[in-house]
Amino acid sequence: MGLAWSKPSPPSQPTVEEKPVQQNEKTPFEPTPVPISTTSTDEPSHVPSSVYLPLATGASRSYWLQNASANPLLNHRTTKDLPAQADVVIIGSGMSGALVAYDLLHGPDPPKRVVLLEARDLCSGATGRNAGHCKPDQYRGFTGYAAKYGAVQAQKLLADEQKNFLKMADWVKREGVDCDLWVGDTFDVAVTESEAKAYRESYEAFKATGADISNLRFIDNPQEAQRVSRINGALACVSWTAGSFYPWKFVAHVIQACLDKGLNLQTHTPVESVSEAFTFPLWAVNTPRGSVVTPAVVYATNAYTSALLPMFRDIIKPTPFICSKVVPPPSHRGSQALQNTYYVSGYKGSAVSINPRSSSDGVVLFGGDSTAQGVLEKYIDEHPERRADDSLGNFQPIIDGVEDFAAQVLTGWKDAKEIGAGEVEYNWSGIIGASADGVPFVGPVPGHPGQWVLAGFTGHGMARIFTSSSGLVKLMKGESWEDTELPDPFRLTIDRLAAFTQV
Repeated sequence: MGLAWSKPSPPSQPTVEEKPVQQNEKTPFEPTPVPISTTSTDEPSHVPSSVYLPLATGASRSYWLQNASANPLLNHRTTKDLPAQADVVIIGSGMSGALVAYDLLHGPDPPKRVVLLEARDLCSGATGRNAGHCKPDQYRGFTGYAAKYGAVQAQKLLADEQKNFLKMADWVKREGVDCDLWVGDTFDVAVTESEAKAYRESYEAFKATGADISNLRFIDNPQEAQRVSRINGALACVSWTAGSFYPWKFVAHVIQACLDKGLNLQTHTPVESVSEAFTFPLWAVNTPRGSVVTPAVVYATNAYTSALLPMFRDIIKPTPFICSKVVPPPSHRGSQALQNTYYVSGYKGSAVSINPRSSSDGVVLFGGDSTAQGVLEKYIDEHPERRADDSLGNFQPIIDGVEDFAAQVLTGWKDAKEIGAGEVEYNWSGIIGASADGVPFVGPVPGHPGQWVLAGFTGHGMARIFTSSSGLVKLMKGESWEDTELPDPFRLTIDRLAAFTQV
C-alpha cells in the first residue's frame, strides 16, 4: 500500500478559519512560590495562542530531566543546519512523537526523510515531567464512559488501556530498554464513603457487562482494605496489575532506535507556525532556524496544540500540574518500603497518585490532584498567560498538601522522625493537554490534508499513547479507522470539534 503522505488529497474548506500564529518574545517568568490572588476572573478571549507555546527559558527541572543532564541526546541535533525538506515532520519529542517516528521508520516502506522538531531539550514536555505511572484503568471510568458513549465503547476504552499497558511492558522487556520498569499491583483506595460507593458502582456496572474481571480484586471491608493497602482510613480498595518506569529513559531509547534508522532530530528548534508552502499540497513548518517543507506534519504537541492549530483553542487546554519528590522516612524503607503504586481518592477532596521508585532509588513521587490543586487552578484562572508555564516549582501550597497527605494517609509515615525524611525535597510542574471531553484526539486535521494530530491525553498518556501512536501511523499510511482498533471516542472528526466550537 502506498504511503498517504506521498499522495495527499485535494484541499477542502477548513472547518474553522485560522491563520499561522507567530511566537511572541517572552520574558522568563519569575520563580515560585507564586502569590495567590483572592480575585477570581474568567480567562479572557484575547489571550494570544502564542503564550501556549513551550516556555523558552526558565522551566522547572523534573526528577527525570535532572538525572538525564549528562545524556548527549538531551540537546541532540543530527545535522548542523535544519533540513529544507522532509517526507514527514513530527512536532514534539515526547512519547507520542517518539513512538510515531519509531512506527514510521521501523514499519514497511518507511519514509526516507523524517524530521523531528523539539522546542527545548529532548522529552521536556509532559512525558518528561509526569510521575512515571502507567496505570491502565480497569473499571473506574466505566460508568462515566458508558453514560457518554454507551457500554460497548466504554468497554473498548478500558480494553485499549489494558492493551496499551501490555504492549508497553512487552516491548520494554523484548527490546531490553533500560528504563527502571516495575510491574506489580496497583491500588485504588477510597478514604470516604462517597468514593467507596463510586468504586463499587463502577465495579458492579462493569462486572454486569460480562467483562473479564479476573484481574481485579475488590475489597470493601475497611479493616482488610487498610491492612492490604497500608492506607489509613481506607474504606475500600481495588487492586490489579500496572507499571511504572523512567519515561525520559524510555523515550531516549526509542529516539536512539530511530536515529539508527535515519531520523533527523533537531532539539531547541521551536515551531512557531505551520503555513501553506509555495506549492500545494506542501506545508512549511516554520522555526527561528528556518522552515522545513513537507507533505506531512504530525502534531505530537499535546498541551501546546492550540498554539499551532487555533481550532483546538479551549478544546485541548494547557493545564499545569505539579509532581513532588519525597525521600521516605525510616518507616517506609528497606523491607518496609512501599511496594505498590496508588491512586488515593477522597482525602480533603484530593485524588493523589503515589509512585514509589521501588525498582530504583526508592524515592516516592506524588502527583495527581493534591489537596491544594484548587489553589493552583485558581491562580492559573487569574493568570491565564501562565497556562503553559512549567517554571512553577516549589509551589508551597502543593508542598504543604503533599506533606499533610502523606503524614495522615500513609500508615506510620509521620511517626518515624528524621531530618528531611518524609518531606517534599522539591517539586516541579508539567503542562497536561486537558481534552474537552476527557479523551485524546487522533487523526487527520479537518481542512488540512497531510496534517495529523495526536494530542489531548489529559494526564493519562502513559496508559494510551502506545496504541494511539501506532493507530495514527496506520491512518497516515491510508488504512481505515477500523484498522487502528482504537476506541471511537478518540477519533478526530469535524462533528467532534463542532461540539465544542461555533463553526
